[in-house]
Amino acid sequence: MTHQTSERGIRGAPAAPRRRLSRGWRRATLVLHVMSAGAWIGIDVIMAVLVLAGRFAADVNARSLAYRALAEFVIWPMLGSALVCLVTGVVLGAGTTWGLVRYWWVAVKLALNLALCILIVVLLMPGMDAVGSYGERLLTGTPSSAVVERLFFPPAVSLSSLSFATILAVWKPWGRLRLRTARREDR
Repeated sequence: MTHQTSERGIRGAPAAPRRRLSRGWRRATLVLHVMSAGAWIGIDVIMAVLVLAGRFAADVNARSLAYRALAEFVIWPMLGSALVCLVTGVVLGAGTTWGLVRYWWVAVKLALNLALCILIVVLLMPGMDAVGSYGERLLTGTPSSAVVERLFFPPAVSLSSLSFATILAVWKPWGRLRLRTARREDR
């Protein structure tokens, strides 16, 4: 699965050997990483469509169905694809020359992925029961729309962040991350 490589430390002393993914495992992990990111983006697009349908559909039955589907079917697949993307990204970072915090673009992608996973669990998931209830109450009366007014933000923030992460993966800007401890040891 992996092979060891040795790199020189900051002062020229041999560093602890690093485990690197073999070519086959790296490719398999990369495929899984790209597929999970694509699934996550697709689920975000579906979420955006359901939010827009729930808000702007002319038929109250369609609006109700959109909110109930949003509450029932979106969160777990989104969280699952986000976590697979996070785990495969960490494996790729730890098992390749890119590292987890060696390059700015990798560190930013890691931070975005972590932040979005936390937002799903902390902000989005707890409100889904209220969104489903709102969808049910649409059919029986005029519920308060305060529950669903902020639903435009999650797909907008997530799609923007995931698009930015995709751009980072392709362009790989900014170069190496310079750690302060390394600079101090060089002096």
